[in-house]
Amino acid sequence: MIGLTQLRRPPVIRRLVRPASHFPPPTSFISEAKMRRAAGVDSRLAGAGSDSNLHAAIRAASLRFEETLRPDPLFIDPYAECLVFPGEGNFGIKEQQHASLSSTLYYRLATKFIDDKILNEVNSFEELRQVVLLTDGMDTRPYRLNWPRYTVIYDISPEAIFKEAHKKLQDSGAKLSKTCMIVHTSMELSDLHMLLSRKGFSGYKPSLWVLQGLPLTTLAEFENILSTVSSFAMKGCPFIGEFPGLLLGDKFEDKLATQKWMEKLFSSHGFRVSVVNYDDVATNVHDVAKEDSANLLFVARQLRFSDAQMEAWRAHFERIDEEGDEEGFEEL
Repeated sequence: MIGLTQLRRPPVIRRLVRPASHFPPPTSFISEAKMRRAAGVDSRLAGAGSDSNLHAAIRAASLRFEETLRPDPLFIDPYAECLVFPGEGNFGIKEQQHASLSSTLYYRLATKFIDDKILNEVNSFEELRQVVLLTDGMDTRPYRLNWPRYTVIYDISPEAIFKEAHKKLQDSGAKLSKTCMIVHTSMELSDLHMLLSRKGFSGYKPSLWVLQGLPLTTLAEFENILSTVSSFAMKGCPFIGEFPGLLLGDKFEDKLATQKWMEKLFSSHGFRVSVVNYDDVATNVHDVAKEDSANLLFVARQLRFSDAQMEAWRAHFERIDEEGDEEGFEEL
Protein backbone atom coordinates (compact mmCIF):
# COMPACT_ATOMS: atom_id res chain seq x y z
CA MET A 1 0.00 0.00 0.00
CA ILE A 2 1.22 3.45 -0.82
CA GLY A 3 1.17 5.84 2.14
CA LEU A 4 0.49 9.54 1.85
CA THR A 5 4.11 10.35 2.57
CA GLN A 6 5.02 8.64 -0.72
CA LEU A 7 2.74 10.96 -2.65
CA ARG A 8 4.76 14.11 -2.08
CA ARG A 9 5.90 16.13 -5.05
CA PRO A 10 8.14 19.18 -5.24
CA PRO A 11 6.26 22.29 -4.08
CA VAL A 12 4.63 24.29 -6.84
CA ILE A 13 4.21 28.00 -6.33
CA ARG A 14 0.53 28.96 -6.41
CA ARG A 15 -1.20 32.22 -5.78
CA LEU A 16 -2.75 32.19 -2.34
CA VAL A 17 -5.76 34.18 -3.45
CA ARG A 18 -7.63 34.78 -6.65
CA PRO A 19 -6.44 37.18 -9.35
CA ALA A 20 -6.40 40.88 -8.55
CA SER A 21 -9.56 41.49 -10.58
CA HIS A 22 -11.51 39.68 -7.85
CA PHE A 23 -10.23 41.94 -5.06
CA PRO A 24 -11.68 45.13 -3.68
CA PRO A 25 -9.94 48.25 -5.01
CA PRO A 26 -6.70 49.37 -3.30
CA THR A 27 -7.06 51.32 -0.10
CA SER A 28 -6.27 54.61 -1.80
CA PHE A 29 -9.35 54.25 -4.00
CA ILE A 30 -11.80 53.13 -1.32
CA SER A 31 -14.48 55.67 -0.49
CA GLU A 32 -14.07 57.74 2.65
CA ALA A 33 -17.45 56.47 3.88
CA LYS A 34 -16.30 52.86 3.67
CA MET A 35 -13.03 53.68 5.42
CA ARG A 36 -14.93 55.33 8.26
CA ARG A 37 -17.10 52.26 8.62
CA ALA A 38 -14.06 50.00 8.64
CA ALA A 39 -12.31 52.15 11.22
CA GLY A 40 -15.21 51.72 13.59
CA VAL A 41 -15.82 48.06 13.03
CA ASP A 42 -14.02 47.03 16.24
CA SER A 43 -16.75 48.69 18.28
CA ARG A 44 -19.71 47.43 16.28
CA LEU A 45 -21.07 44.02 15.43
CA ALA A 46 -23.92 42.68 13.37
CA GLY A 47 -26.98 42.00 15.51
CA ALA A 48 -26.35 38.53 16.79
CA GLY A 49 -28.92 38.85 19.56
CA SER A 50 -28.36 36.09 22.08
CA ASP A 51 -26.52 33.88 19.56
CA SER A 52 -22.92 33.98 20.73
CA ASN A 53 -21.80 31.80 17.79
CA LEU A 54 -23.16 34.27 15.27
CA HIS A 55 -21.68 37.13 17.29
CA ALA A 56 -18.20 35.52 17.15
CA ALA A 57 -18.46 34.65 13.43
CA ILE A 58 -19.31 38.21 12.41
CA ARG A 59 -16.59 39.55 14.68
CA ALA A 60 -14.05 37.35 12.85
CA ALA A 61 -15.36 38.48 9.45
CA SER A 62 -15.03 42.12 10.52
CA LEU A 63 -11.38 41.55 11.46
CA ARG A 64 -10.69 40.03 8.05
CA PHE A 65 -12.37 43.02 6.40
CA GLU A 66 -10.24 45.41 8.44
CA GLU A 67 -7.08 43.51 7.52
CA THR A 68 -7.97 43.64 3.83
CA LEU A 69 -8.09 47.46 4.01
CA ARG A 70 -4.67 47.81 5.63
CA PRO A 71 -1.84 49.24 3.48
CA ASP A 72 0.22 46.07 4.04
CA PRO A 73 -2.30 43.29 4.77
CA LEU A 74 -1.18 39.87 5.95
CA PHE A 75 -3.94 38.41 3.78
CA ILE A 76 -6.77 39.66 1.60
CA ASP A 77 -10.39 38.61 2.04
CA PRO A 78 -12.40 40.24 -0.75
CA TYR A 79 -15.64 38.71 0.51
CA ALA A 80 -15.62 39.59 4.22
CA GLU A 81 -17.35 42.94 3.66
CA CYS A 82 -20.66 41.38 2.60
CA LEU A 83 -20.76 39.47 5.89
CA VAL A 84 -20.15 42.60 7.97
CA PHE A 85 -22.19 45.23 6.08
CA PRO A 86 -25.01 43.36 4.36
CA GLY A 87 -27.63 46.09 4.77
CA GLU A 88 -30.72 44.27 5.98
CA GLY A 89 -31.64 40.90 7.41
CA ASN A 90 -30.25 39.14 10.46
CA PHE A 91 -26.97 41.03 10.32
CA GLY A 92 -27.91 44.54 11.47
CA ILE A 93 -25.29 46.63 13.30
CA LYS A 94 -25.26 47.08 17.08
CA GLU A 95 -22.78 48.07 19.76
CA GLN A 96 -20.50 45.40 21.18
CA GLN A 97 -17.77 45.19 23.75
CA HIS A 98 -14.45 46.37 22.33
CA ALA A 99 -12.00 43.51 21.74
CA SER A 100 -8.37 43.92 22.77
CA LEU A 101 -5.75 44.89 20.22
CA SER A 102 -3.80 41.79 21.16
CA SER A 103 -6.67 39.42 20.37
CA THR A 104 -7.14 41.23 17.06
CA LEU A 105 -3.49 40.75 16.16
CA TYR A 106 -3.52 37.10 17.16
CA TYR A 107 -6.53 36.41 14.94
CA ARG A 108 -4.77 38.05 12.00
CA LEU A 109 -1.61 36.03 12.63
CA ALA A 110 -3.55 32.79 13.00
CA THR A 111 -5.42 33.38 9.74
CA LYS A 112 -2.18 34.18 7.93
CA PHE A 113 -0.51 31.09 9.40
CA ILE A 114 -3.37 28.77 8.45
CA ASP A 115 -3.66 30.22 4.94
CA ASP A 116 0.05 29.63 4.33
CA LYS A 117 -0.09 26.09 5.71
CA ILE A 118 -3.06 25.23 3.51
CA LEU A 119 -1.21 26.58 0.50
CA ASN A 120 1.86 24.54 1.32
CA GLU A 121 -0.07 21.30 1.90
CA VAL A 122 -2.24 21.39 -1.23
CA ASN A 123 0.86 22.06 -3.34
CA SER A 124 2.90 19.31 -1.67
CA PHE A 125 0.51 16.40 -2.16
CA GLU A 126 -0.49 15.73 -5.74
CA GLU A 127 -3.51 13.61 -4.82
CA LEU A 128 -4.80 15.77 -1.96
CA ARG A 129 -8.29 16.73 -3.15
CA GLN A 130 -10.30 16.48 0.07
CA VAL A 131 -10.23 19.43 2.46
CA VAL A 132 -12.26 19.63 5.67
CA LEU A 133 -12.75 23.08 7.19
CA LEU A 134 -14.01 23.12 10.80
CA THR A 135 -15.30 26.69 10.93
CA ASP A 136 -17.65 29.28 12.40
CA GLY A 137 -19.87 29.17 9.29
CA MET A 138 -18.39 32.32 7.69
CA ASP A 139 -15.07 30.98 6.44
CA THR A 140 -14.42 32.45 2.97
CA ARG A 141 -11.41 30.25 2.17
CA PRO A 142 -13.41 28.14 -0.31
CA TYR A 143 -13.80 31.31 -2.40
CA ARG A 144 -10.65 33.31 -1.80
CA LEU A 145 -7.96 30.60 -1.96
CA ASN A 146 -6.80 29.08 -5.22
CA TRP A 147 -7.57 25.38 -4.86
CA PRO A 148 -6.23 22.61 -7.09
CA ARG A 149 -8.62 21.26 -9.72
CA TYR A 150 -11.30 18.85 -8.48
CA THR A 151 -10.91 19.75 -4.82
CA VAL A 152 -13.93 18.94 -2.65
CA ILE A 153 -14.19 21.24 0.37
CA TYR A 154 -16.21 19.95 3.32
CA ASP A 155 -17.35 22.77 5.62
CA ILE A 156 -18.36 21.66 9.11
CA SER A 157 -19.99 24.55 10.94
CA PRO A 158 -23.25 25.82 12.54
CA GLU A 159 -25.94 25.24 9.91
CA ALA A 160 -27.95 28.45 10.35
CA ILE A 161 -24.85 30.66 10.18
CA PHE A 162 -23.50 28.83 7.14
CA LYS A 163 -26.78 29.13 5.22
CA GLU A 164 -27.10 32.86 5.91
CA ALA A 165 -23.45 33.50 5.06
CA HIS A 166 -23.65 31.36 1.92
CA LYS A 167 -26.58 33.43 0.66
CA LYS A 168 -24.73 36.69 1.33
CA LEU A 169 -21.64 35.38 -0.45
CA GLN A 170 -23.62 34.24 -3.47
CA ASP A 171 -25.41 37.60 -3.65
CA SER A 172 -22.04 39.37 -3.57
CA GLY A 173 -20.78 37.35 -6.54
CA ALA A 174 -18.47 34.94 -4.70
CA LYS A 175 -17.90 31.81 -6.78
CA LEU A 176 -15.95 28.60 -6.41
CA SER A 177 -13.63 27.44 -9.14
CA LYS A 178 -15.66 25.57 -11.76
CA THR A 179 -13.78 22.36 -11.03
CA CYS A 180 -14.24 22.48 -7.25
CA MET A 181 -17.23 22.05 -4.97
CA ILE A 182 -18.22 22.76 -1.38
CA VAL A 183 -20.21 20.37 0.80
CA HIS A 184 -21.67 21.56 4.08
CA THR A 185 -22.19 19.37 7.13
CA SER A 186 -23.91 20.74 10.21
CA MET A 187 -21.84 20.60 13.38
CA GLU A 188 -25.06 20.24 15.39
CA LEU A 189 -25.63 16.72 14.06
CA SER A 190 -24.20 14.01 16.27
CA ASP A 191 -22.76 11.47 13.84
CA LEU A 192 -20.24 13.38 11.74
CA HIS A 193 -18.56 10.13 10.76
CA MET A 194 -21.68 8.78 9.09
CA LEU A 195 -22.61 12.12 7.51
CA LEU A 196 -19.20 12.70 5.95
CA SER A 197 -19.23 9.19 4.53
CA ARG A 198 -22.69 9.70 3.06
CA LYS A 199 -21.55 12.95 1.45
CA GLY A 200 -18.70 11.27 -0.35
CA PHE A 201 -15.71 11.69 1.94
CA SER A 202 -13.27 8.81 1.62
CA GLY A 203 -10.88 7.72 4.33
CA TYR A 204 -8.93 5.93 1.64
CA LYS A 205 -7.89 9.16 -0.06
CA PRO A 206 -5.54 11.92 1.20
CA SER A 207 -7.20 14.76 3.10
CA LEU A 208 -6.36 18.04 4.83
CA TRP A 209 -8.14 19.04 8.04
CA VAL A 210 -8.28 22.66 9.23
CA LEU A 211 -9.66 24.05 12.51
CA GLN A 212 -10.41 27.73 13.05
CA GLY A 213 -13.52 29.22 14.58
CA LEU A 214 -15.57 26.07 15.15
CA PRO A 215 -17.71 26.83 18.23
CA LEU A 216 -16.47 24.46 20.92
CA THR A 217 -17.52 24.87 24.52
CA THR A 218 -15.90 21.90 26.25
CA LEU A 219 -12.68 19.96 25.99
CA ALA A 220 -14.71 16.81 25.40
CA GLU A 221 -16.11 18.36 22.20
CA PHE A 222 -12.60 18.99 20.92
CA GLU A 223 -11.58 15.43 21.75
CA ASN A 224 -14.59 14.17 19.77
CA ILE A 225 -13.42 16.23 16.79
CA LEU A 226 -9.90 14.87 17.19
CA SER A 227 -11.29 11.33 17.28
CA THR A 228 -13.27 11.93 14.07
CA VAL A 229 -10.22 13.31 12.28
CA SER A 230 -8.16 10.36 13.47
CA SER A 231 -10.73 7.92 12.08
CA PHE A 232 -10.88 9.55 8.65
CA ALA A 233 -7.35 10.85 8.04
CA MET A 234 -4.97 8.57 6.15
CA LYS A 235 -1.51 7.97 7.50
CA GLY A 236 0.53 11.11 6.87
CA CYS A 237 -2.47 13.44 6.52
CA PRO A 238 -2.12 16.90 8.10
CA PHE A 239 -4.37 18.52 10.70
CA ILE A 240 -3.65 22.22 11.26
CA GLY A 241 -5.38 25.01 13.07
CA GLU A 242 -6.00 27.12 16.12
CA PHE A 243 -6.87 25.37 19.37
CA PRO A 244 -9.26 27.43 21.54
CA GLY A 245 -7.26 27.83 24.72
CA LEU A 246 -10.28 28.92 26.75
CA LEU A 247 -11.31 25.25 26.85
CA LEU A 248 -8.42 24.67 29.23
CA GLY A 249 -9.33 27.41 31.69
CA ASP A 250 -6.66 27.58 34.41
CA LYS A 251 -5.61 23.96 33.97
CA PHE A 252 -1.95 24.77 33.31
CA GLU A 253 0.42 27.33 34.76
CA ASP A 254 2.71 27.88 31.78
CA LYS A 255 3.08 27.31 28.04
CA LEU A 256 5.48 24.40 28.41
CA ALA A 257 2.98 22.41 30.49
CA THR A 258 0.24 23.20 27.99
CA GLN A 259 2.43 22.10 25.10
CA LYS A 260 3.23 18.78 26.78
CA TRP A 261 -0.47 18.22 27.42
CA MET A 262 -1.23 18.95 23.72
CA GLU A 263 1.42 16.49 22.60
CA LYS A 264 0.02 13.78 24.88
CA LEU A 265 -3.57 14.41 23.77
CA PHE A 266 -2.78 14.31 20.05
CA SER A 267 -0.52 11.29 20.50
CA SER A 268 -3.36 9.36 22.13
CA HIS A 269 -5.29 9.80 18.87
CA GLY A 270 -2.41 8.86 16.61
CA PHE A 271 -1.00 12.30 15.78
CA ARG A 272 2.41 13.87 16.12
CA VAL A 273 1.82 17.55 16.86
CA SER A 274 3.92 20.71 16.98
CA VAL A 275 2.71 23.80 18.81
CA VAL A 276 3.66 26.97 16.92
CA ASN A 277 4.59 30.21 18.66
CA TYR A 278 2.72 33.31 17.47
CA ASP A 279 6.00 35.23 17.67
CA ASP A 280 7.42 33.00 14.95
CA VAL A 281 4.48 33.85 12.69
CA ALA A 282 4.90 37.54 13.49
CA THR A 283 8.55 37.71 12.38
CA ASN A 284 7.76 40.11 9.55
CA VAL A 285 4.89 41.91 11.27
CA HIS A 286 5.51 45.28 12.88
CA ASP A 287 2.65 45.06 15.39
CA VAL A 288 3.59 43.60 18.76
CA ALA A 289 1.06 42.13 21.18
CA LYS A 290 1.46 43.03 24.85
CA GLU A 291 -0.18 39.90 26.20
CA ASP A 292 -0.15 36.18 25.45
CA SER A 293 -2.85 34.56 23.36
CA ALA A 294 -5.11 32.02 25.01
CA ASN A 295 -5.28 30.04 21.76
CA LEU A 296 -2.61 27.69 20.41
CA LEU A 297 -1.51 27.25 16.81
CA PHE A 298 -0.71 23.66 15.90
CA VAL A 299 0.43 21.46 13.04
CA ALA A 300 -0.26 17.75 13.44
CA ARG A 301 0.29 14.73 11.21
CA GLN A 302 -1.46 11.39 11.35
CA LEU A 303 0.79 8.46 12.25
CA ARG A 304 -1.87 5.75 12.06
CA PHE A 305 -3.84 4.26 9.20
CA SER A 306 -7.39 5.52 8.77
CA ASP A 307 -10.33 3.25 9.51
CA ALA A 308 -10.82 2.79 5.76
CA GLN A 309 -7.20 1.79 5.28
CA MET A 310 -7.39 -0.70 8.15
CA GLU A 311 -10.59 -2.19 6.73
CA ALA A 312 -8.91 -2.59 3.34
CA TRP A 313 -5.99 -4.38 4.98
CA ARG A 314 -8.33 -6.70 6.88
CA ALA A 315 -10.22 -7.56 3.71
CA HIS A 316 -6.95 -8.20 1.90
CA PHE A 317 -5.65 -10.63 4.53
CA GLU A 318 -9.02 -12.38 4.74
CA ARG A 319 -8.85 -13.04 1.00
CA ILE A 320 -5.30 -14.40 1.39
CA ASP A 321 -6.46 -16.72 4.19
CA GLU A 322 -9.40 -17.94 2.16
CA GLU A 323 -7.22 -18.60 -0.88
CA GLY A 324 -4.76 -20.48 1.33
CA ASP A 325 -7.54 -22.65 2.79
CA GLU A 326 -8.82 -23.49 -0.68
CA GLU A 327 -5.34 -24.50 -1.88
CA GLY A 328 -4.86 -26.72 1.19
CA PHE A 329 -8.22 -28.41 0.58
CA GLU A 330 -7.32 -29.12 -3.05
CA GLU A 331 -4.05 -30.80 -1.96
CA LEU A 332 -5.98 -33.10 0.37
